[in-house]
Amino acid sequence: MTGIEDGFLCDPVLIDSKVVHGFGVRGSQVPESTAFPFQVHGVEVAKAAVWEPGEAPSADAILSGPSASFVGIVTADCVPILVAAVDGTRVAAIHAGWRGLAAGVIEAGLAAFRAANSDLDWVAAVGPAARGCCYEVDEPVRQALAERYRTELDSPVLEPGREGHFMLDLPLLATQILEEIGANSTQIGTAHRVCTVCDPERFESYRRDGPAAGRLRHFIAARGPIPGRVDSPGGHP
Repeated sequence: MTGIEDGFLCDPVLIDSKVVHGFGVRGSQVPESTAFPFQVHGVEVAKAAVWEPGEAPSADAILSGPSASFVGIVTADCVPILVAAVDGTRVAAIHAGWRGLAAGVIEAGLAAFRAANSDLDWVAAVGPAARGCCYEVDEPVRQALAERYRTELDSPVLEPGREGHFMLDLPLLATQILEEIGANSTQIGTAHRVCTVCDPERFESYRRDGPAAGRLRHFIAARGPIPGRVDSPGGHP
């Protein structure tokens, strides 16, 4: 697997874990069996399963193990985060817009992932989303994020814009949250931490195109267990 595979963007930290994955661009088609939750900008975490149409659980993070399916999330400016154990046997996908970030969706997703896989080191890749060059937010959004993280957000995550407004870099904030959780720079993939709003050739964007915007689909799948390994009870999501 290379940095760009079959119309998807792939990140080196996940390539090293040998998991099949991809951040979507315009026209990308995910594997047919990919399980998507019904995203609600919250903090619920789902475990992979085969769902009937219309029966997907409401969640913004989804976990999977080697015996389960491909899992994915959908974005159109929000941050897609793909997570894997370094041995590739457990994965997760997290959808994080500003509401999810303010609610703690990254922390909730990683807490569930690590609870099921406490003995495994992990990596996370941050994908394309709206960045500070294009993504304007107002004072209530700034306050919601500041209350969650109990601090004023510093430049370049949040830059003053026109009166009462700010320019927010969603992928950079997501990266900082991962660092706060305990990831070091070698655990976080940022090869495709690029702006969806200002790249219409490659990316869909609700902020740019409004209701006419399409959606980007991102996916990840665990690989089989390493021979000789004994999984701990309850280890399979």
